[in-house]
Amino acid sequence: MTSSIFDALSPAESARVRAVGTHLTLPAGWSPIGERTPADKAYILTSGEVSVRRSGTEIAQLGPGQIIGEAAIVNRTLRSATVVALTPLEAIHFTSDQLELLVAEIPAFADALARASVERHGEA
Repeated sequence: MTSSIFDALSPAESARVRAVGTHLTLPAGWSPIGERTPADKAYILTSGEVSVRRSGTEIAQLGPGQIIGEAAIVNRTLRSATVVALTPLEAIHFTSDQLELLVAEIPAFADALARASVERHGEA
């Protein structure tokens, strides 16, 4: 999966998503999401790459335009994997409340999250 979450959004929708979140810089080696922790945040990567690891084994690498941490929020479960920055990251941080607001407000964003969940986890 190499497509950007923004590909499915209009320019106005993309601008709204970007405006709701908080833009952050995270160092290489940082782990913004830990396996089996509560779903309280998600990130859209704007630059850099992360390793997604389940039980210590890498299951994916994700990069710019990809969203991480959304599945546990959408599915109301604990995190299914740990995410570790392989490079310095630029990302947009969303609280679970902000993500749920965007899902309710922008149907194309809700659809993009559901597609990302199916592509990575086999479930919506």
